[in-house]
Amino acid sequence: MVQSAAQGRKAKADVFLTEASPLAFAVDAQDRAALSMVQSALQEGRLRMAYQPVIMARDPGRVAYHEGLIRVLDPSGRAIPARDFIHAIEVAETGRLIDCAALEMGLATLVAQPGLRIAVNMSARSIGYPRWTRILKRALAAHPGIGDRLILEITEQSAMLVPEIVIAFMDEMQMMGIAFALDDFGAGFTSFRYLREFFFDILKIDGQFIRNIARDPDNQMLTQALLSVGRHFEMMTVAESVETPEDAGFLQAIGIDCMQGYLFGAPTVRPAWVVGAEDAKRKRA
Repeated sequence: MVQSAAQGRKAKADVFLTEASPLAFAVDAQDRAALSMVQSALQEGRLRMAYQPVIMARDPGRVAYHEGLIRVLDPSGRAIPARDFIHAIEVAETGRLIDCAALEMGLATLVAQPGLRIAVNMSARSIGYPRWTRILKRALAAHPGIGDRLILEITEQSAMLVPEIVIAFMDEMQMMGIAFALDDFGAGFTSFRYLREFFFDILKIDGQFIRNIARDPDNQMLTQALLSVGRHFEMMTVAESVETPEDAGFLQAIGIDCMQGYLFGAPTVRPAWVVGAEDAKRKRA
């Protein structure tokens, strides 16, 4: 009877695997296609940086800083956001090369625009990648003070991969003026023991808790709890995915420091400083 039950469970498992395999194959094929697309874009230089403002909650007309978001251009020129391919490249070297490209473009913008402060996304896996480290350290040496205007954003999930390495890296870089943002806070499983040791400068509350917050009591409670964590650890707090005036008003009322979202501006590869430079060039011509 025991053998019969075991055989039955095995038969069910075999059926499940057989039925699931076409889906698994399709997902794997999509990942391979995404990886190939990104590799081609890297080789051909089809990469751009889109910038989105992060505004001060007390004064929505004032920009605290801009987040740089890398875009891959497909062969037709269509911009593809990182969320559509990052899962397929995160653990591969291609993910490190994307981090290198984003850092190079972000640093170049800081050099060209002395009045800006910019955040660049990175994976904890890039901390030990020699090329990424060289790009950062060479820029810091060549342009004194540039670190004071650079923010490195690390997702909660990525930071927890190798917390001890992230903490040591942050300690070193913060001595050079670089600030660190913990991105998508609340979406992962940060250990509060490590949160005490990380010393992040900025805490970005994940958008899933922000959308419709003006009407959703659950999101209100959760966001206020996350905001309390940020205040306790003396971090500047940023609400992600702010899309309506009602949500912005609620966030202002509970004391959020900064807001980011389509209400204040979509990511664009032609931010104000690029448009201004183009206009000035046309006038000179």
